[in-house]
Amino acid sequence: MTAPSPLYQQRLIRFIEQVTIYPVSCEKLACGRTDEQWLDAVLTGGARIVQLRDKHSDDRTLFAKAQVFRRKTAEAGALFMVNNRLDIALLAEADGIHLGNSDLPAMEVRKLAPDLLIGVSANTREQAASAKARGASYYNIGPLFPTATKSGLSTFLGEEAITDFSAASDLPFTVMGGIKLEHIPRLTALGASRIAVVTALTQAENITEETGRWIAAINQGKDSGRKQK
Repeated sequence: MTAPSPLYQQRLIRFIEQVTIYPVSCEKLACGRTDEQWLDAVLTGGARIVQLRDKHSDDRTLFAKAQVFRRKTAEAGALFMVNNRLDIALLAEADGIHLGNSDLPAMEVRKLAPDLLIGVSANTREQAASAKARGASYYNIGPLFPTATKSGLSTFLGEEAITDFSAASDLPFTVMGGIKLEHIPRLTALGASRIAVVTALTQAENITEETGRWIAAINQGKDSGRKQK
């Protein structure tokens, strides 16, 4: 296997060291606000990573939006991830891509994009365990709890999946799915320090202030965990 490039290593270090809240866009659930307005708000609130998730725009509109996301995240010193679309991620010079289990295989994406961070969804322990071998940089455990972004699901992993899945892989991970602010102390106590959210921020009355509250709560949970060790 080829050694990771300096660019990839730099991106991974930033992901590991800087990411707490991981906001994921969804204009449909943003109470009339555009993805660009949401982006400005979460960056102002202190987010150091954002994911553009847009399954409705045509390709040219999505590419133009990705270019705006790239420019503004670069100005803010934040990582920029694209959901699913490798072509958009590469053309917009994103830092990475997140792949679901029905998207392109991570192993094949890694061949084409050795410098990108690649996140993969892990709905089972086996998917978490295989993430590294498939070329992933991190994996996402979820959905933990019932969520508006995953319609039709009747089963959810629950917080116990954090301990179970993380024992199967030494990659960094995120958690997602129906997470509320009050869940944070318990999740951070279990080792989840990177929390991905959609509606918790898209539907917040003041997105900037809510982003700051989540970051503070995650950092407080991490600090408490360190003191207990």
